Amino acid sequence: MLAIKLAFRNLTGAGLRTWLNVTVLSIAFVIIVFYNGMLDGWNRQAYTDTINWEVGNGQLWHSNYDPYDPFCLQDAHAPVAGEVKQQVEARQLTPVLITQATIYPQGRMQNIFLKGIDVNQRIINIPSQLLKAENGEIPAIIGKRMSASAKLKGGDRVLVRWRDKNGTFDAREIKIVAVFNGNVQSIDNNQIWIPLTVLQRLTGMENEATLLIAGKSYQGETIDPWKFKDVKFLLKEIAEIIKTKKIGAGVIYGLLLSIALLAIFDTQVLAIFRRQKEIGTYIALGMTRLDVVKIFTIEGSAHSVLSILLGSIYGIPLLWYLQHEGIPMPKTVDSMGVSISEKIFPVYSIGLILSTVILVIISATIVSFFPASRITKMRPTDALKGKIQ
Repeated sequence: MLAIKLAFRNLTGAGLRTWLNVTVLSIAFVIIVFYNGMLDGWNRQAYTDTINWEVGNGQLWHSNYDPYDPFCLQDAHAPVAGEVKQQVEARQLTPVLITQATIYPQGRMQNIFLKGIDVNQRIINIPSQLLKAENGEIPAIIGKRMSASAKLKGGDRVLVRWRDKNGTFDAREIKIVAVFNGNVQSIDNNQIWIPLTVLQRLTGMENEATLLIAGKSYQGETIDPWKFKDVKFLLKEIAEIIKTKKIGAGVIYGLLLSIALLAIFDTQVLAIFRRQKEIGTYIALGMTRLDVVKIFTIEGSAHSVLSILLGSIYGIPLLWYLQHEGIPMPKTVDSMGVSISEKIFPVYSIGLILSTVILVIISATIVSFFPASRITKMRPTDALKGKIQ
C-alpha cells in the first residue's frame, strides 16, 4: 500500500507531464476498443446477412459445381429425386438452378447468371414470392447492384439469351417485377432470379437443380451426387477477410500504443535521473532496492490505470453512440465483393474490453520496469550525492 500511495503521489506531483502521457495512452486504448468492436460488428453482420440471404443452414452442391468456374454449369445439375425430393417437399431444402446467360439492356450486352428459385421458398430472404407470372410473361427480380449496373428498374423488360442442356441458344423477353435491397453482393451482382419451374422448362432441365439450400432443421448429409457444404465452409472467405483486417488494424494501433508507451518510458528514465537523491533516501531509510523498483514500476503502470479511467469518460459515450447509430459505409464498399451493409454497428464484448485493459496495463508495466530496474545497481551513497551509475 505504501508503494501505491507513493507512486500516485509522485504522479500527481508531476502535473502536466503525467496527464499528457495519460491522454495519449487513453486515445490508444479507445481506438483499440473501437476498431476491434467495428470489425467484430462487421463480422457478425456479414455472417448473419450471408446466412439469411444466401447459404441458409448449409448447401448441397452438385459434385461438378464450382462457384468460381462458370463453365462447369453446363454439367453441374442433376434431378431432384429420392431422399432429396422428400426434403424439398418437407421444405427443408430449396433447389436453385443456375445457368449462364446474356441480357441486352438498351442495346448493350451484359453477361449474367440466370438463377431459378422456388417461388414459395422461405429458407433465405430472397423475395421469391414476388415472382408471380402475369399474362404469360416471365417475371424476374434483381438486386440493387444489378439494377444500377444494367440500368434496369421495376417494370422494365429486357431480352435474355441462354443455352439449354443441349447447348442450343434460345432467347425470351423477361419482365423485372421488383428490385430488392440486400447486403450480400454474391446474390446480387450480375444475377437475375426467375421462377425455378420456368428456368427448368426453358433449359430443358425438368426437375433439376445445381444446388440446394438447407433450412434450419436440416441435418447435414451428403447424398450422391450432392455434396453437403456446412456454414463454416461457406463463410470461410468472410472469416479470412476479417482476420486479415484485424492483422492490419493491429499494426496501426500497435504503433499508436508504442508511441504512448515510449512517452511513459522516457518519463520513467527522466524521473530516475532527476530523483536519485530521493531513491538514495528511500534506501537509507531501510527500503530494499526491489521495494524502490516496485514504487517506480507501479508509478509507471499507474499511467495505464489513469488512461483507462480517462478513456472511459469520453470513450463510453462515444462508443455507445456509434454502437446505436452505426458507422456509415461509403457506396464504394459494394465493389469489395463481400457482405457489408450501409452501416456497421460495432459490437463491444466484455472479452474485448477486458483483453484491451489487460494489454494496456501489462504493456505500461513492462516499459516502466526496465528503466526502474537500474535502481538495483545503484549504491545508496552515490544516489544520495546524485551520482548516476
